[in-house]
Amino acid sequence: MKVTDALLHVVAVRRSQYPTDKKPEFMLVGRSNVGKSSFINCLINRKNLARISSRPGKTQTLNFYLVNKEFYLVDVPGYGYAAVDKRTQSKFGKMIEDYLEKRDELKRVFMLIDFRHKPTEDDLLMYNFLKYYNIPVTVVATKVDKVGASKMDKNKKIILDTLDLVMGDDLVLFSSMTKLGREDVLNKIEHCSKEEDDLI
Repeated sequence: MKVTDALLHVVAVRRSQYPTDKKPEFMLVGRSNVGKSSFINCLINRKNLARISSRPGKTQTLNFYLVNKEFYLVDVPGYGYAAVDKRTQSKFGKMIEDYLEKRDELKRVFMLIDFRHKPTEDDLLMYNFLKYYNIPVTVVATKVDKVGASKMDKNKKIILDTLDLVMGDDLVLFSSMTKLGREDVLNKIEHCSKEEDDLI
């Protein structure tokens, strides 16, 4: 897939504000410092459409990025950031749950984790949360360029053993620096979008 056009189309905090054009949607979840903004910018070949902040926890809305006028990347607030107070965390959780509950346009979730570390308890909770709603998940292991070749297989095994992916879910190794995994993710989006077209 060649990305030729992308813009932040809708910023929402409730269902009434979601896009109404029925295009396929792909949600991005992950810890606050996992590199979601870099992931988005790498996918769409733009340097700063998604703002990269030195302050984790900056995203506080559901951000719908319209790509190629064909589908949305939906960036949601990061989890596991201690500096965000409990009331705000609860509000973020409710906002994400409202979206997951009844959003037919959602085709797949890309769950970002840091390849350098074992998935956290928050990562495991999020994966199980997504499985509760029977949503297909691709786990995207970011910052792969920061891991030496000798540790690659070991780190990959730790992720797979910890999350225990269900059938149909998969793992993509990704680096926004080298663009490793970019085509894999775009191909996954294209495939899911075509499946949608076949159903119409």
